Amino acid sequence: MIKNNKAFTNFPKIWFFDMEGTILKKDISLDNGKVAPSAWTVLAKELGEQCYLEEEKTKDKWLNGEYIGYLDWMKDTVEIHKKYGLTEDILGKITNNSELQQGAIELLSFLKTKGVTTALITGGFKCLADKVQRKLKIDHVLSGCEYFFDNSGNLEFYNLLPSDNEGKVTFMQQIAAEHGVSPSECIFIGDGKNDIYLAEKVGVSVAFNAQIELQRTATHILNQKNGEENLLSILDLLT
Repeated sequence: MIKNNKAFTNFPKIWFFDMEGTILKKDISLDNGKVAPSAWTVLAKELGEQCYLEEEKTKDKWLNGEYIGYLDWMKDTVEIHKKYGLTEDILGKITNNSELQQGAIELLSFLKTKGVTTALITGGFKCLADKVQRKLKIDHVLSGCEYFFDNSGNLEFYNLLPSDNEGKVTFMQQIAAEHGVSPSECIFIGDGKNDIYLAEKVGVSVAFNAQIELQRTATHILNQKNGEENLLSILDLLT
């Protein structure tokens, strides 16, 4: 189903994408309505059922406003991963098993022919974002968590950046300003309720098989059957 809530006139100059559930396929079974499914939860599952249950509690705390901000939430989750034995091999397995959304290569290739700037904003893992950027040749990428491992593959340290919720807006505004482009000339494609903040600040936004909260906010809605998701279908919104 395609729904246009706003007339599309000029082709956007900068295309901003969410990563998981948008550029990358998501595990629908993990969508319990709390937050958009992501590799954070996939990783917790890989580390064991108890790790997963503890991570779920952090989502409840986030939704209840018990964290100072996104960095505080990520740090709590990172400590859970560390507690249950995260290693470089385990994170590598999650990264290697990630799959591009159908139509992602075709869409990004088309955008290159249009001469637009592309950007990826994710609250997820840098290793995943690096993989996507390299494969799709995305111009700018901001990710939330980078893990550092020692020579034995054990977790040594990490770097966290506020790249979700309001943090996505800040990055968008900076990238747009660097290119001399107004946010009204930008488009954002995402799938989670955490994308509402950014969707409200750009000229055009697409709720791509998204949680209902984003559908209520986005200027365009694209809902597809499970297993038939195709990112290239976004171009249908331009006709």
